[in-house]
Amino acid sequence: MKKFGLIGFPLTHSFSKKYFTDKFEREGKSDCQYELYEIPNIQSFPAILVKEPTLIGLNVTIPYKEQVIPFLDRLSPACKAIGAVNCIKISAEELVGFNTDYFGFKTSLVNWLGPNRPAALILGTGGASKAVAQALKDLNIPFMKVSRDTPQGSNNILSYKKLRERPELMKEFPLLINTTPLGTFPKTEEMADIPLESINQNHWVYDLVYNPTTTVFMREAEKRGAKTKNGLEMLHLQAEAAWEIWNE
Repeated sequence: MKKFGLIGFPLTHSFSKKYFTDKFEREGKSDCQYELYEIPNIQSFPAILVKEPTLIGLNVTIPYKEQVIPFLDRLSPACKAIGAVNCIKISAEELVGFNTDYFGFKTSLVNWLGPNRPAALILGTGGASKAVAQALKDLNIPFMKVSRDTPQGSNNILSYKKLRERPELMKEFPLLINTTPLGTFPKTEEMADIPLESINQNHWVYDLVYNPTTTVFMREAEKRGAKTKNGLEMLHLQAEAAWEIWNE
C-alpha cells in the first residue's frame, strides 16, 4: 500500500483526505491511501515517519509550513526561495520539501484576474503568505503584507491598526488576499480586522480559506460590490502538483 497524508493542527477543516480518496477511487488506484496526521506540535513529526514506513508523500498545512523545514534534508530551489513547505517527498534516502501552494495560487489568480494586475494587500505573514508573495513578485504585482505586529525596520509590512488608521490605502491596493486561517470552519464568523467600509466594486477579494466555500470576509466584500474567490481551485491545483512530485 502506498501511503500519503497531511500534517497540521487542527485538521477538522481539511478537504485533502476526501480529495485524494475520491481521486484514487476515480482513477482506480486501489493501492493508494491518504490519511490525516493531526499533531499537536512539530516535534511529533518524526514519530509519524517511524510509525508509517510506507509513506511516500505528505502535505503540510497550518501551522507547520515553516516549522517543518529543520526536519527535512533539503528544499527544492523554488521552495528555498519562498521559505515555506507544503509538500514533502519521502524516500529511503531523504526528505525533500516543495511548495505547491505557489503554483496553485499563481495559476488560479491569473485565471481569475485575466489581464488585470491590481496592487495587493496580503493579510497574514505565515507560510501561505510567503508563497502568495512570491507569486505576486513573479507576476509583477506590487503588494504589502498586513500583520498584527510590524517588525522593526520592515517597510513592506503594515499593521492592522495602521490600516484602520489609513483606510485610504484600501483604494491603493484593490486586491485583498486573506492568507490567515480566520473564517475557517468551525470558527466561521472570524475575519481580519480591516476597514470594510472602504471596500467597493473596484476590489478583488481572494480568500485562501475554502471551508466554508463563502467566508464571512467574502460575504462582507460581496455586499459592498467586490468580486470574490475562495481557495478551492488553489487547493485542487496544489494537490495535483503534489501528486506529480510524489510520482516523479
